[in-house]
Amino acid sequence: MLKSLRGKAGLSLFAALALLLSGCAQQASPLNPKGTQALEQLNLMILSIVIMVIVVVVVFAISIYVLVKFRARKGDNHIPKQVEGNHKLEIIWTVIPIILLAILVVPTVGYTFKHDQNLSADPDAIKVQVVAHQFWWEFNYPELGIYSSQEVVMPVGKNISFELTSADVVHSFWIPALGGKKDTNPGLTSYMHLTPTEVGVYKGKCAELCGQSHALMDFKAVVVTEEEFAAWVADMQEAPSVAAEDVAAGEEVFKNNCIQCHAIQPDAKSPVAPHLNGFAERGNVAGILQNTEENIKAWIADPVSEKPGTLMPKVDLTEEEIDQVTQYLLQLK
Repeated sequence: MLKSLRGKAGLSLFAALALLLSGCAQQASPLNPKGTQALEQLNLMILSIVIMVIVVVVVFAISIYVLVKFRARKGDNHIPKQVEGNHKLEIIWTVIPIILLAILVVPTVGYTFKHDQNLSADPDAIKVQVVAHQFWWEFNYPELGIYSSQEVVMPVGKNISFELTSADVVHSFWIPALGGKKDTNPGLTSYMHLTPTEVGVYKGKCAELCGQSHALMDFKAVVVTEEEFAAWVADMQEAPSVAAEDVAAGEEVFKNNCIQCHAIQPDAKSPVAPHLNGFAERGNVAGILQNTEENIKAWIADPVSEKPGTLMPKVDLTEEEIDQVTQYLLQLK
């Protein structure tokens, strides 16, 4: 498949497949794990629930037994024998909670340290720099020389080491199907790692209230085979390919109005806005709208109406210019 993806037909097929899968991205749910960490966390939740259910059932059973056996009976007015203190029972109901807590504490502490490992020095791990912005996500692959945004692409079965920070306020990086969340803090760098175990497209969220469009700060986690990931890397390392004769006018509009904020070249970091290399192959516009011609036009025409609080300004373009730049963006592969 790697060879076929290098051709135009293969690229078109890959783009169509990515778009289709993006439209079918699994909902954010830690109860349907698709990664090693998510599965371990789900097992820990199940263990906690089982212990709590056992405790509740036992306590209710004893309570009901006592209420029934020692209930006041009609005509019986005598005062029951007053007893207190039972060393055997006291030891039992002290030891049992300790045992239950130990059963819960051991895997909890183990997973806490295991999941908090910093794999940034692991030569086999894929390194991804995550920068959270109001209200979008920047994903850079420093070892591969790739700048991207709104979609993080990962090979299945590989450890992915995330370096997390924020460009403005506190956000929280979360792909529920793959693992737990971690805050991104301005001026600070933190680390986490995930290991996807199943190919698919999964929803990512910001899990920390960060402003007006916090609820719209979504992204896609695209898990592919190692061959597909290698093909994607090769494509992203090449300059965007467009049919210049068809979109020359749109390219000119883009250069005159958008290039100050957005970058499209693989080796150029985007100054303040999402990197647009490979934009045509993404499933969504601004993380929330399906990547269609109509939605691109709507976003360019009035981004604030689609995502309140976004820093992208409303650019004074004619309908013809919006159409031209839309056609240009749809060919950035």
